[in-house]
Amino acid sequence: MSDSECETTDVVICGCGPTGAMLSAYLGQMDVPNIVLEKGTEITTDPRGIALDEDGIRLLQGLGLYSSIYSKIGTCMHKFRFIGGTEPVLDKKAFIEMNYGTTEGGTGHVGFICHNQPALERCLRDAMAALKCCELRSGCEITGLSEDEMGTVCEYKDSEDKLRRIRSRFFVGADGKTGFTRKQYLESKGILMEQAHQAFYEETWVALNWKISLPNDKTHPDFPLWKLGYTPEQVYDLFFPRNFRFICNPNRPSVCGRFGLPSDRLWRFEFVILSGEDGNEMSKPEMIKKVVFPYITHAGSRYGLSGDVSFPEDCIEVLRSRPFKFSARSCNRWSHGRVVLCGDAAHVFPPFGGQGIASGFRDAASLAWRLSLLCRNQSQRPGFHEDVLKAWYTERKQQLEKSLASTIENGKFVTESNPLKIFARGIYLWLIQLVPAWRHELSLGRRKEGMVRYEYSKGLPFLPEFNGGLCLPQVYCKQVARPDGNVLFTDDVIFGQQKKGLFQFLVYVKSADEVSSSREIVAGIDEVSKGEILASEATFLVEDMGRGYCAKEDNIYRLATGEEFAKSPLCERRPAPEFYDPLYLGKALKGMRFAIFRQDRFIFAACDTKEDLKIVIGKLFANIEQ
Repeated sequence: MSDSECETTDVVICGCGPTGAMLSAYLGQMDVPNIVLEKGTEITTDPRGIALDEDGIRLLQGLGLYSSIYSKIGTCMHKFRFIGGTEPVLDKKAFIEMNYGTTEGGTGHVGFICHNQPALERCLRDAMAALKCCELRSGCEITGLSEDEMGTVCEYKDSEDKLRRIRSRFFVGADGKTGFTRKQYLESKGILMEQAHQAFYEETWVALNWKISLPNDKTHPDFPLWKLGYTPEQVYDLFFPRNFRFICNPNRPSVCGRFGLPSDRLWRFEFVILSGEDGNEMSKPEMIKKVVFPYITHAGSRYGLSGDVSFPEDCIEVLRSRPFKFSARSCNRWSHGRVVLCGDAAHVFPPFGGQGIASGFRDAASLAWRLSLLCRNQSQRPGFHEDVLKAWYTERKQQLEKSLASTIENGKFVTESNPLKIFARGIYLWLIQLVPAWRHELSLGRRKEGMVRYEYSKGLPFLPEFNGGLCLPQVYCKQVARPDGNVLFTDDVIFGQQKKGLFQFLVYVKSADEVSSSREIVAGIDEVSKGEILASEATFLVEDMGRGYCAKEDNIYRLATGEEFAKSPLCERRPAPEFYDPLYLGKALKGMRFAIFRQDRFIFAACDTKEDLKIVIGKLFANIEQ
């Protein structure tokens, strides 16, 4: 095949799972042409991942998908209930209950949603399709990859089995832990998946997905609860209760709960494969009846009946029942030259923290703006792109290690089988809950730890001396010029999809009296920002508007209260914002008026004076052009 038959683009992405689709869409928002090559011809109907944390929700919001989150993708997971003992009873009293329906985490979102992954992937692909720079090609299989100092050349067979070639500036493997990019190309170059945490953790579990239909007195006239006045919905709630259960059964740890939209009636049950058991055998129907069905069989004494009551088996459709092996692993490097690994291709998680898809989303959002930077500026010194990519995965590994540590701790908690350790754990948790403040913090899970802050090392793109490296909190706001307008998320006004600057600028002031003088300072940034920070795109956020202030400018916003949010369309189908702090963002900025943000929602720098602002912008472009 001649060079004339080789098409060109900026970025080729291998794999259109959640990570690849999110990367493509964020690149498309930044006008970076990209082509996604996907082996499958259709979105898989198998619901695999089911939990997405607030970072993941926030990044979906950043693609304009917020309205789809609770209408198409999933619902709030509310409480995680940890139950002990060996009896197969789901509604027993929890020894710990963590409430992830609050907004304590600093993103303005609930802690977790339980999603239907096929619906999630469809929405992500819809976001791609709405952007002119994104192109998805399904039914394509990579057959070869090479690179030189100018970029990469990818060979693949298209859906008609025709051999094609694409030259791109960068190639991203978002094709999973067994995909082409790492297994067939990068492993020979020394990039290997290694143990990612000191505590080695590797187990095999069975993942079971059921779709439930409701019995009624006509389809199941002999079901005994009709005579007691129960409705079909009440029966469903009894046998498949709301809120997620972590079943800390020392004989066989398990996890179960609903996922997807409430109307989907989907239920997940996962259980560990014990030593000497075969995962394939344990996932067969006869073994599922032994392990899982006791949990949906109630003692008749509960209802004053003589015999046990089981949920009708013919109302259960099995969507998945298969073993999966999981571990905590990460590649030693996530890039080589112009080839990059992202998501599961770079790292894999145990399932106890809902971090698999969320971590891939974080990879994608933080990689997208760097690839945009590299594609916009092609005259840097040799090796610049390698330094930028190394800084990317150096940052990401910091957050990954924290997420892995938390996930592994959760896994140990659920799977503990030592009676003495279980007893000690019970005493410890009982003592903690005697102190109201500690009990409250425990009930919020690990969200009280606050937003992520990166530790600085040479080459990382933020200024620690100017409060850089902190994940930007998100709060609610309203446009001052439209007092009757809707409540908005601050991300949506700071990082509006029509904005073109690679970095965004916020002016945060305590009172409306500071707007005018701050605007004069902002007006001068165009002269020194080289088009990457635009004064016209600056956002003004006012903490206290006072009385009588009238603003005609569209870029001035005031903080909104939790009560205003609860009455707004943004709160439909989700809980009201309990524990919401409208001052969270201002506290994170530590009183600084001017803040520059990266597109991945991290602070590059924050300062308070015109002189410091010039210094910060100068260092920003020294960082970019080094």
